[in-house]
Amino acid sequence: MPGRQAKLLSEATLRRALRRIAKRKTALRDRVTLLLSVRAGLRACEIAGLDWSMVTDAEGRIGRVIHVADRIAKKGGGRRVPMHAELRTALRDYSRTVPRVGPLLPSMRTGAHLRANSVVNWFVVLFSEIGAEGCSSHSGRRTFITHAARRAHQSGASLRDVQLLAGHRSIEVTQGYIEGDSDAQRRLVASL
Repeated sequence: MPGRQAKLLSEATLRRALRRIAKRKTALRDRVTLLLSVRAGLRACEIAGLDWSMVTDAEGRIGRVIHVADRIAKKGGGRRVPMHAELRTALRDYSRTVPRVGPLLPSMRTGAHLRANSVVNWFVVLFSEIGAEGCSSHSGRRTFITHAARRAHQSGASLRDVQLLAGHRSIEVTQGYIEGDSDAQRRLVASL
Protein backbone atom coordinates (compact mmCIF):
# COMPACT_ATOMS: atom_id res chain seq x y z
CA MET A 1 0.00 0.00 0.00
CA PRO A 2 2.88 2.49 0.52
CA GLY A 3 3.12 5.01 -2.30
CA ARG A 4 -0.55 4.56 -3.17
CA GLN A 5 -2.13 6.54 -0.34
CA ALA A 6 -2.39 10.30 -0.31
CA LYS A 7 0.61 11.93 1.30
CA LEU A 8 0.21 13.53 4.72
CA LEU A 9 0.39 17.32 4.89
CA SER A 10 3.29 18.64 6.94
CA GLU A 11 2.78 21.88 8.85
CA ALA A 12 5.10 23.57 6.32
CA THR A 13 2.98 22.34 3.39
CA LEU A 14 -0.20 23.45 5.13
CA ARG A 15 1.28 26.92 5.75
CA ARG A 16 2.35 27.13 2.09
CA ALA A 17 -1.16 26.20 0.99
CA LEU A 18 -2.73 28.78 3.30
CA ARG A 19 -0.34 31.48 2.05
CA ARG A 20 -1.22 30.61 -1.55
CA ILE A 21 -4.93 30.71 -0.77
CA ALA A 22 -4.59 34.10 0.96
CA LYS A 23 -3.61 35.66 -2.39
CA ARG A 24 -6.82 34.58 -4.13
CA LYS A 25 -9.96 36.66 -4.47
CA THR A 26 -11.83 33.66 -3.00
CA ALA A 27 -9.42 33.45 -0.04
CA LEU A 28 -12.06 33.17 2.73
CA ARG A 29 -13.99 30.44 0.92
CA ASP A 30 -10.83 28.55 -0.05
CA ARG A 31 -9.46 28.67 3.50
CA VAL A 32 -12.69 27.04 4.74
CA THR A 33 -12.43 24.36 2.04
CA LEU A 34 -8.88 23.42 3.04
CA LEU A 35 -9.59 23.49 6.77
CA LEU A 36 -12.68 21.28 6.43
CA SER A 37 -10.30 18.62 5.15
CA VAL A 38 -7.33 19.15 7.49
CA ARG A 39 -9.06 20.21 10.72
CA ALA A 40 -12.29 18.20 10.44
CA GLY A 41 -11.21 15.23 8.32
CA LEU A 42 -14.07 15.57 5.86
CA ARG A 43 -14.17 13.73 2.54
CA ALA A 44 -14.52 15.67 -0.73
CA CYS A 45 -18.16 14.54 -1.06
CA GLU A 46 -18.90 15.81 2.46
CA ILE A 47 -17.22 19.16 1.85
CA ALA A 48 -19.25 19.52 -1.35
CA GLY A 49 -22.52 18.58 0.34
CA LEU A 50 -22.34 20.76 3.46
CA ASP A 51 -25.16 23.21 4.13
CA TRP A 52 -24.94 26.19 6.46
CA SER A 53 -27.39 24.38 8.75
CA MET A 54 -24.72 21.73 9.36
CA VAL A 55 -22.21 24.23 10.76
CA THR A 56 -24.51 26.63 12.63
CA ASP A 57 -26.34 26.33 15.95
CA ALA A 58 -30.05 26.88 16.62
CA GLU A 59 -29.52 30.65 16.74
CA GLY A 60 -27.76 30.67 13.37
CA ARG A 61 -24.29 31.31 14.79
CA ILE A 62 -21.26 29.27 13.75
CA GLY A 63 -21.57 26.21 15.97
CA ARG A 64 -19.08 24.16 17.89
CA VAL A 65 -19.90 20.96 15.99
CA ILE A 66 -20.17 20.01 12.33
CA HIS A 67 -23.23 17.85 11.72
CA VAL A 68 -22.31 15.66 8.75
CA ALA A 69 -25.73 14.50 7.55
CA ASP A 70 -26.24 10.89 6.51
CA ARG A 71 -27.25 12.07 3.02
CA ILE A 72 -23.81 13.57 2.30
CA ALA A 73 -21.67 11.00 4.11
CA LYS A 74 -20.21 7.89 2.53
CA LYS A 75 -22.52 4.89 3.00
CA GLY A 76 -24.97 7.10 4.90
CA GLY A 77 -22.60 7.29 7.87
CA GLY A 78 -23.32 10.76 9.18
CA ARG A 79 -21.62 11.96 12.32
CA ARG A 80 -20.82 14.93 14.53
CA VAL A 81 -17.31 16.39 14.42
CA PRO A 82 -16.30 18.94 17.07
CA MET A 83 -15.19 22.12 15.33
CA HIS A 84 -11.50 23.04 15.52
CA ALA A 85 -10.96 26.67 16.61
CA GLU A 86 -9.06 27.56 13.42
CA LEU A 87 -11.90 26.24 11.26
CA ARG A 88 -14.51 28.00 13.38
CA THR A 89 -12.71 31.33 12.94
CA ALA A 90 -12.42 30.76 9.18
CA LEU A 91 -16.14 29.97 8.97
CA ARG A 92 -17.00 33.12 10.95
CA ASP A 93 -14.90 35.26 8.62
CA TYR A 94 -16.38 33.62 5.52
CA SER A 95 -19.95 33.86 6.86
CA ARG A 96 -19.70 37.65 6.98
CA THR A 97 -19.29 37.77 3.19
CA VAL A 98 -22.01 35.40 1.93
CA PRO A 99 -25.66 34.54 2.56
CA ARG A 100 -25.83 31.93 5.33
CA VAL A 101 -28.44 29.72 3.77
CA GLY A 102 -28.20 26.68 1.51
CA PRO A 103 -24.88 25.23 0.35
CA LEU A 104 -21.88 26.21 2.45
CA LEU A 105 -19.67 26.27 -0.65
CA PRO A 106 -22.02 26.87 -3.57
CA SER A 107 -20.92 26.48 -7.16
CA MET A 108 -19.77 29.86 -8.49
CA ARG A 109 -21.57 29.03 -11.72
CA THR A 110 -24.92 27.63 -10.57
CA GLY A 111 -25.21 28.46 -6.86
CA ALA A 112 -26.07 24.82 -6.16
CA HIS A 113 -23.95 22.37 -4.20
CA LEU A 114 -20.54 21.65 -5.64
CA ARG A 115 -19.94 18.19 -7.00
CA ALA A 116 -17.41 16.05 -5.14
CA ASN A 117 -15.27 15.96 -8.27
CA SER A 118 -15.06 19.76 -8.25
CA VAL A 119 -13.65 19.63 -4.71
CA VAL A 120 -11.17 16.92 -5.74
CA ASN A 121 -10.04 19.06 -8.69
CA TRP A 122 -9.74 22.15 -6.46
CA PHE A 123 -7.26 20.27 -4.27
CA VAL A 124 -5.34 19.01 -7.33
CA VAL A 125 -4.86 22.59 -8.53
CA LEU A 126 -3.89 23.91 -5.08
CA PHE A 127 -1.30 21.20 -4.43
CA SER A 128 0.09 21.57 -7.94
CA GLU A 129 0.48 25.33 -7.43
CA ILE A 130 2.53 24.84 -4.26
CA GLY A 131 4.52 21.86 -5.54
CA ALA A 132 3.09 19.39 -3.01
CA GLU A 133 3.71 16.16 -4.91
CA GLY A 134 1.73 13.12 -3.82
CA CYS A 135 -0.92 15.24 -2.10
CA SER A 136 -4.58 15.01 -3.04
CA SER A 137 -8.03 15.82 -1.69
CA HIS A 138 -7.56 12.91 0.70
CA SER A 139 -4.30 14.27 2.19
CA GLY A 140 -6.07 16.54 4.66
CA ARG A 141 -8.31 13.69 5.80
CA ARG A 142 -5.34 11.33 6.28
CA THR A 143 -3.48 14.07 8.15
CA PHE A 144 -6.46 14.68 10.43
CA ILE A 145 -6.91 10.97 11.20
CA THR A 146 -3.18 10.35 11.75
CA HIS A 147 -2.78 13.35 14.06
CA ALA A 148 -5.94 12.43 15.97
CA ALA A 149 -4.70 8.86 16.47
CA ARG A 150 -1.28 10.03 17.66
CA ARG A 151 -2.80 12.45 20.16
CA ALA A 152 -5.80 10.39 21.29
CA HIS A 153 -4.19 9.18 24.51
CA GLN A 154 -3.26 12.74 25.53
CA SER A 155 -6.93 13.76 25.56
CA GLY A 156 -8.32 10.57 27.04
CA ALA A 157 -9.64 9.39 23.69
CA SER A 158 -9.21 6.02 22.03
CA LEU A 159 -8.79 4.76 18.49
CA ARG A 160 -12.55 4.10 18.57
CA ASP A 161 -13.10 7.85 19.01
CA VAL A 162 -10.90 8.51 15.99
CA GLN A 163 -12.92 5.93 14.04
CA LEU A 164 -16.16 7.74 14.93
CA LEU A 165 -14.73 11.15 13.96
CA ALA A 166 -13.62 9.69 10.62
CA GLY A 167 -17.01 8.12 9.97
CA HIS A 168 -15.55 4.66 9.39
CA ARG A 169 -17.63 1.56 10.03
CA SER A 170 -14.61 -0.51 10.99
CA ILE A 171 -11.53 0.17 13.05
CA GLU A 172 -9.44 -1.62 10.41
CA VAL A 173 -10.30 1.07 7.86
CA THR A 174 -9.28 3.78 10.31
CA GLN A 175 -5.98 2.02 11.00
CA GLY A 176 -5.25 2.00 7.27
CA TYR A 177 -5.32 5.81 7.26
CA ILE A 178 -2.82 6.22 10.07
CA GLU A 179 0.75 6.92 8.98
CA GLY A 180 3.45 5.21 11.02
CA ASP A 181 6.32 7.16 12.56
CA SER A 182 9.64 5.30 12.78
CA ASP A 183 11.11 7.83 15.24
CA ALA A 184 8.15 7.32 17.56
CA GLN A 185 8.49 3.55 17.18
CA ARG A 186 12.15 3.76 18.24
CA ARG A 187 11.26 5.89 21.27
CA LEU A 188 8.48 3.48 22.19
CA VAL A 189 10.74 0.42 22.02
CA ALA A 190 13.48 2.22 23.96
CA SER A 191 10.98 3.05 26.72
CA LEU A 192 9.95 -0.58 27.26
